[in-house]
Amino acid sequence: MGEVETPSFEMTWSSTTSSGYCSQEDSDSELEQYFTARTSLVRRPRRDQDEPVEWETPDLSQAEIEQKIKEYNGQINSNLFMSLNKDGSYTGFIKVQLKLVRPVSVPSSKKPPSLQDARRGSGRSTAVRRRTSFYLPKDTIKHLHVLSRTRAREVIEALLRKFLVVDDPRKFALFERAERHGQVYFRKLSDDEQPLRLRLLAGPSEKALSFVLKENDSGEVNWDAFSMPELHNFLRILQREEEEHLRQILQKYSRCRQKIQEALHACPLG
Repeated sequence: MGEVETPSFEMTWSSTTSSGYCSQEDSDSELEQYFTARTSLVRRPRRDQDEPVEWETPDLSQAEIEQKIKEYNGQINSNLFMSLNKDGSYTGFIKVQLKLVRPVSVPSSKKPPSLQDARRGSGRSTAVRRRTSFYLPKDTIKHLHVLSRTRAREVIEALLRKFLVVDDPRKFALFERAERHGQVYFRKLSDDEQPLRLRLLAGPSEKALSFVLKENDSGEVNWDAFSMPELHNFLRILQREEEEHLRQILQKYSRCRQKIQEALHACPLG
């Protein structure tokens, strides 16, 4: 396990796969615009289907919370302890695995942002006019130090800030993952759910509960989450697909017409 900083939302990496970058600095390039829009819009087939599952999340008294924290701290093999605060809240660590199949947008520069840049949070104060498409390393792991009242939406926003991602947070969702009876189950957290509370209730076992950041593929495209250039790109893609589909249909009927005409010419007159 990588080193974890104690301040809230510090970053820990755990990945063996190199990242890939695709520059979009020439924003007028038709090829790059097409790549950006198509990568954001087109769904890719999933290798495994997410299975919904409901967790039991009982309300705990203050004494029960204190007892749960003691039990939790007694089961972990690291220094990622939970701590009870005087106001009744508690703090602790959650681990989030990033499983993003599409590139994210980061502020463009002469070179891709390094891990040190992400830790410093550089580049967030300046206006973002140009963007670079960036594939996050596959299965990147990040630890976050959060409060019991920290919401799932705040966790997503903190992750995006640390990686300098400028995409709309609504494009992403935080999921619970659990392994039960040889099956893997996922459930998308609502914006107001509290991941640390779920972590405490489930215990420290990663099989019982872990967190995954994924694209927010809800079945419907949230058009409000896209910028104006992206929406224009989508229209261009749809026009191209429509023209290609029309060309294929015309070509199909042209071949059928030719076959019929050849058959008519081959038939003897009588």
